[in-house]
Amino acid sequence: MTSIAYAMGQTGAGGGSAQGGFTALMPLILMFVIFYFLLIRPQQKKAKELQQMINNLKKDDRVITSGGICGRVTSLDDTKVTVEIADKIRIKVLRGNISALDNPSLPSPAEKKGKK
Repeated sequence: MTSIAYAMGQTGAGGGSAQGGFTALMPLILMFVIFYFLLIRPQQKKAKELQQMINNLKKDDRVITSGGICGRVTSLDDTKVTVEIADKIRIKVLRGNISALDNPSLPSPAEKKGKK
């Protein structure tokens, strides 16, 4: 009787281990695919759009810094941006600290002057 059980155990373990290994990895692969499409890909897209926005900054754009300061870009450098936050009050901010454009759909003051 032990020889029958031993023979059945070898056949069952040998045939089931290859299939069991693949089925054990299936949930992990599925979780990675879900995380990629729900978390990783949108985050990469958002970072790419932010980098493109920072590279396309121009004079008279209204910006918001990561510290929450709103102002108008008065001059640009390779690494720094000068932002006017009030009349004749200007601060220099690193380009990486610009987090968003403030009302990008509204025309800037320079564009309004050109229309008049």
